Amino acid sequence: MSCFLTNSSVGKKLVMSITGCFLVLFILFHMSMNLAMLFSPAAYDAICEFLGANWYALAATVVLAAGVAVHFIYAFILTVDNYRARGKQRYQVTVQEKGVSWASKNMLVLGVIVILGLGLHLIHFWSKMQLVEIMGHHASVVGGYEVGATQGAALMMITFSKWYNVVLYIVWFAAIWFHLTHGVWSMFQTAGFANDTWYPRLKCLANIVATLIFLGFAVVAVYCFLTSTPQLIESLLIA
Repeated sequence: MSCFLTNSSVGKKLVMSITGCFLVLFILFHMSMNLAMLFSPAAYDAICEFLGANWYALAATVVLAAGVAVHFIYAFILTVDNYRARGKQRYQVTVQEKGVSWASKNMLVLGVIVILGLGLHLIHFWSKMQLVEIMGHHASVVGGYEVGATQGAALMMITFSKWYNVVLYIVWFAAIWFHLTHGVWSMFQTAGFANDTWYPRLKCLANIVATLIFLGFAVVAVYCFLTSTPQLIESLLIA
């Protein structure tokens, strides 16, 4: 079985599909968690506290990190294999896409942008929250404010009060959108669903999922930028 997953092209694509499905589900969960910020900063902070340095959150973080690493490594391996097999031509799918051909031909580039955005996200949020708790501290200084490890609402307001952070994250979200418009339907194609009947449905599903994720994350960043004030941030820190 291990040889099939590591040596076979189909096996490698299967690993990509499984890890991709797992990551999409996590992104949807993360997006839903962030949307709580729009309705109740206190509720968002409660979620952050629940997902702090608890054993189950740490275990989930390790699994997530492993999923990201495996997905990216296999993507790189498949890209190298495709170049070796076809020269400059990329992997040709059985059903030709019409709307996201650029994304299908640049999945590795988009993946690199996604990884870089993930690194930025880890610096801005994870290192100020879960990592702070892991290190045995309770707060860190961000933008001149002392922010508690579970005060996610204030941290989000401070981070997205800077226009350049909003721009960087919008670019990241856009890369995720392009990546998912191809990746979601490709995941089903690997499972054998991408025929003439199912292709339009899967393509529509991929666009819906990608767009919901893009809008879900982007609206929170823009909302924080438009509403963030020193008075609001201080009130969130006090609460």
